Amino acid sequence: MKNFLAILLVTLFLIGCSSMELEPVSSAEGEAQKILAMNLTHEENLIEAKKLETPRKVSVVTLLLTNARDKEIKSKADLIESEEFASLVIVSGDGSSFRGSDQSIVEKSGMLDYNSEFQSFYLEGIKDLSSDAMSHKLHLTVQHNSKTKRNYNSANLCDKWGRCDDNLMKIKVISSTAVNCDTNVCDYSETIELDLSDELLKKSINSGMSIRYNYKNNSNKVEVSTAYLMGYLKVAN
Repeated sequence: MKNFLAILLVTLFLIGCSSMELEPVSSAEGEAQKILAMNLTHEENLIEAKKLETPRKVSVVTLLLTNARDKEIKSKADLIESEEFASLVIVSGDGSSFRGSDQSIVEKSGMLDYNSEFQSFYLEGIKDLSSDAMSHKLHLTVQHNSKTKRNYNSANLCDKWGRCDDNLMKIKVISSTAVNCDTNVCDYSETIELDLSDELLKKSINSGMSIRYNYKNNSNKVEVSTAYLMGYLKVAN
């Protein structure tokens, strides 16, 4: 009986401590929203935050206000950049197909010369003119100087923290070539096609997309930026 009471008291104590930790965060979020609603400058927002009753709340609210400011700056930058991406989308004469601009990145995956990688991708959309239904494909070409080709087999969506879901998406390998081979390595070029729904693209428009492409015992990621998605979808709709 004594052991039961001791466990009960410890449990209640821990629950109480947890509540004490959560309450200031919730309260701080409310204070941050109140300050933001005043439509002040960021510097004025920080002055208001310093008027709060505890140093802890001042610190948390200041962080929330700074994060809100950074998010607003990024949103404005993405909007400006998206206009350029929109201007580069190619539309067919009858308005049934759309092709976004090519995006390229060079990565170094190791210390050796043959660990270099070049990625190039673009989005393509097809519209059913009878129903206005849209479907999209992400075309990816990976060029790498390696000992073997990669044999890509699937893809996953990942979040902004780098966590990838367990739902494997089917890919279609369009081509895989090897040139300039010597005794150790070849220059490989592998082109992959991934179907993406209109709903998924629109859902990702404010966060961008991170897609992991999987091959034997390894993978690499492709980042489709918020600005790129916004610009493409302004035209491909």
